[in-house]
Amino acid sequence: MAEVFDCSDSPQLLAGMRTARRAIGRGELVVMPTDTVYGVAADAFTPEAVQRLLDAKGRGRQSPPPVLIPNTNTLAALAAEVTTPLRRLAETFWPGGLTIVTRANPSLSWDLGETGGTVALRIPNHPLALELLEETGPLAVSSANLTGAAAARTAAAAQEMLGDSISVYLEAGEAAGDGVASTIIDATGLSEDGGVLRVLREGGVTREAIAELLPQVAFGD
Repeated sequence: MAEVFDCSDSPQLLAGMRTARRAIGRGELVVMPTDTVYGVAADAFTPEAVQRLLDAKGRGRQSPPPVLIPNTNTLAALAAEVTTPLRRLAETFWPGGLTIVTRANPSLSWDLGETGGTVALRIPNHPLALELLEETGPLAVSSANLTGAAAARTAAAAQEMLGDSISVYLEAGEAAGDGVASTIIDATGLSEDGGVLRVLREGGVTREAIAELLPQVAFGD
C-alpha cells in the first residue's frame, strides 16, 4: 500500500525523504513535487523501474520520460557533447522550466524507451526535488497523471489517478507552476558556433528568451 507524507510537517518530511530514497533504490515509484507539476519518479538507471513508470501512466516505450538531474555537472556526464550554446542554455535557464533534448552519452547503461539515442534533461527549481536528486542521482520523471489526463498539481490528485502503483507520495502543497509545463527544445542540432534548435513544446521559458540568449542559433520547424 502506498505511503503518503505531508512534507509541511518536519518529522513527516524527514521520514518521507528517507522512505522515498529507499523506494527509488528498490526500483519503485515516487510521486514528488517539482516547480511545474507533480511528477512520477523512477531510478533512471533501472530499466524495470522506468518500465514500471510507463505502465503506471499507461504510456508506451515510444514516449520515453525526461530525466531530472541535480546540477549542471551531471549534464556533462549524460550528454554526448556539451557545446557552448548548450552550456549557456543550462547555465541560464536551470534550475527552471526548460527541458533540453540532446544526444545521450552512448556509454550510459540505461533504457528509457525508444529515445533514438537522445535524452531529455532538466534541473527542477524546487528544493525538495533537488534534495532528493542530490541523494538518488538522475531520476526518470514524468508528470503525475494517467496519459490523457491533466497533470496533478498535488500529491493527493496524483494518488487519485495512480493509486498503489506508486510506493511513496510526497505532498508539498499545490504546485507553484500554475500548471505550466516546461518548455521542451530539441538541441541535437546545436553546434559549437550556433546550429539549429527546435521548440517541441512551448512552456515556462519563451522562444524569445532563448533567441535573445543565443542570437547565432537558427530556429527550425
